[in-house]
Amino acid sequence: MGIRAQAVIGALYGDEGKGLMVDRLAAATPGAVVVRSNGGAQAGHTVVAPDGARHVFHHVSSGSFAGAATHFSRFFVAHPMLLLDELAALEARGVTPRLTSDPRAVVTTPFDVMLNQAVELARGTGRHGSCGLGFGETIERNLHPEFSLVTQDLFRPDLGERLAHIRDAWVPARLAALGIDRLPHELAAALADEATIRRFHADCAAYLDRVALWPDRRLGELGPILFEAAQGLLLDQDFGAFPHVTRSKTGLANMLAIAREAGITALDATYVTRCYTTRHGAGPLAGETPTLEGIRVVDLTNAPNDWQGILRLAPLDLGVLRAAIASDLAAERGGVAVEAGLAVTCLDQAEGAFFAFDGGDLVRLHPATAAEHIADAAKLPLWSESWGPRREDERKVEDVAVA
Repeated sequence: MGIRAQAVIGALYGDEGKGLMVDRLAAATPGAVVVRSNGGAQAGHTVVAPDGARHVFHHVSSGSFAGAATHFSRFFVAHPMLLLDELAALEARGVTPRLTSDPRAVVTTPFDVMLNQAVELARGTGRHGSCGLGFGETIERNLHPEFSLVTQDLFRPDLGERLAHIRDAWVPARLAALGIDRLPHELAAALADEATIRRFHADCAAYLDRVALWPDRRLGELGPILFEAAQGLLLDQDFGAFPHVTRSKTGLANMLAIAREAGITALDATYVTRCYTTRHGAGPLAGETPTLEGIRVVDLTNAPNDWQGILRLAPLDLGVLRAAIASDLAAERGGVAVEAGLAVTCLDQAEGAFFAFDGGDLVRLHPATAAEHIADAAKLPLWSESWGPRREDERKVEDVAVA
């Protein structure tokens, strides 16, 4: 008998409510292991626990408040410097998640962060929308075997020498390729400081104390599987508007690759959208407007910051939503059966009638029926609608059983 798994996928530019959905599904799935199928610590998935505790999950899965374990897949980008801080914050709330990682998960170094920040600063007003955490630069470096660093490499006795090689050979070559002849003073000082490698080496040792190596192919031995995607379909490296994309596949593709390795034969995929559109970072946003008629936007997570600016708003474009989901569902499945449904979030923020676009037409939506209308437009069954930030704020949920 094959394994059936669940998945949560953002259908827009991220910030759709994936954390909320993962928390709810994990709470309904005892013993679940949540698999991070793409992205890294630049994710920001917010969960509000039943007791009111609020956490923005970056590295650890959003199922942790519900007791789920976390697995970092081979497509995940590990960030030892940031994981330890997040674990400390969770432990202060009495949450100590069980963590495993595929040995092939790539690892961000301090030098990737420096390069990322240097190139984004050099773009001035033409920024691509980076979070400044080194994600894209980690992917780029690992395309070059001489400079690659994956999780199993953290056990190497010559780790310090390998990090020095990345600093002394990769960083100058990459800066030259990027056309940057000088780092900002603060970054240059950190690059030259020998303590940078010592601190990172200590972070890696602490990382290995908390994360057990476990191959993706043996996921079925850990418990019921729930995939958690990061970012959204409109930021997918192949589907999104280049160059304002993430360097990962944000939908089914990675999940299906992992599923085939792990013997997963069926996948229930929940696509998530707000009832309006947000984008936090640079890039095109059709219909962008400073305020949304009929919507009182509440977002405590996406505060303005130096890297991504303010949270940007637009009415939901049903045609774009439909096309993004259809494109993702067209992925080569390799024998894995996929059932898909839609979750619509942030309906509690609709104070009355509000508007969406569909094929250039303006569509008037009413809060009580908006989720059904959006799901019909997306050509998916409605599996969930959310009227608040907690799992108990879910309505009309059609639970998907996990075998």
